[in-house]
Amino acid sequence: MSASQNLIKSSHLVSQGAEAASRLSFPCLQKYQCPKVYKAHLTPDSPPLLLKYRFQKQYRHPSLDVNLTRSRIAGEARALLKCLRSGVNVPGIRMVDATEGVLGIEWIEGQSVRKLLPGESEGDDEGEGEVGEEPTDEEKLDALKEYGVSIDQLMSLIGTEIAKMHLADVIHGDLTTSNMILRRPSSSSIPDIPTQTQLFLIDFGLSYTSSLIEDKAVDLYVLERAFSSTHPDSSLMFTGVLAAYQKKMGEKRWGVVKARLDDVRLRGRKRSMVG
Repeated sequence: MSASQNLIKSSHLVSQGAEAASRLSFPCLQKYQCPKVYKAHLTPDSPPLLLKYRFQKQYRHPSLDVNLTRSRIAGEARALLKCLRSGVNVPGIRMVDATEGVLGIEWIEGQSVRKLLPGESEGDDEGEGEVGEEPTDEEKLDALKEYGVSIDQLMSLIGTEIAKMHLADVIHGDLTTSNMILRRPSSSSIPDIPTQTQLFLIDFGLSYTSSLIEDKAVDLYVLERAFSSTHPDSSLMFTGVLAAYQKKMGEKRWGVVKARLDDVRLRGRKRSMVG
């Protein structure tokens, strides 16, 4: 048994049924296609890490399965590295075993944005193993206060991180509020300098590199649709996201992306009318 398999065996299964979430993610159409996610420790005293395990798919030819798994693990790792080098808040990479289909990344202690904003769940079957009712909107807002940010400030954090990602020519491919985690503020190792609340983008399993304005506009449109289907007053919240995105991108870049986003919205409405 490989070292990666031994590590998985000693880890705690967090979720299955999502295309690479830490605790929450948009559900896949078929569970058996999706990776398993574990919380692991390399040593008893080491910080936790998240293991994303793309297990063997029995419905695929073995050689094809191995090649696809290696390609997807390597692609996700490359996207994370590119984001990290560009200053985007994403989990750090701790280990990569493309042969076994295992990617180990930093464990972000916090809560998904979906769980902190008013609205319905993005899926009834996320495979998280959580038991209990969905928190009320009031409970979600109370939880958000613990992070020391308002909804408007949270929207600004979201828009800024997406802009940083797009400036690095990384396209997420599955932007939803489930794929964003607000990390709990904690004390810094330097006295009197507290760590600010940070927003992290996660789940880069569908990401790719592209400088095309079309791809960036579609990325934003996917998030806009996720907001409208999940959270009330989504138009006001998403306007805040775009305002921060615009500020970070700069007027010239934003003007081009906005024009294409308007076009993508129009095409989306036409498809909805046609069915």
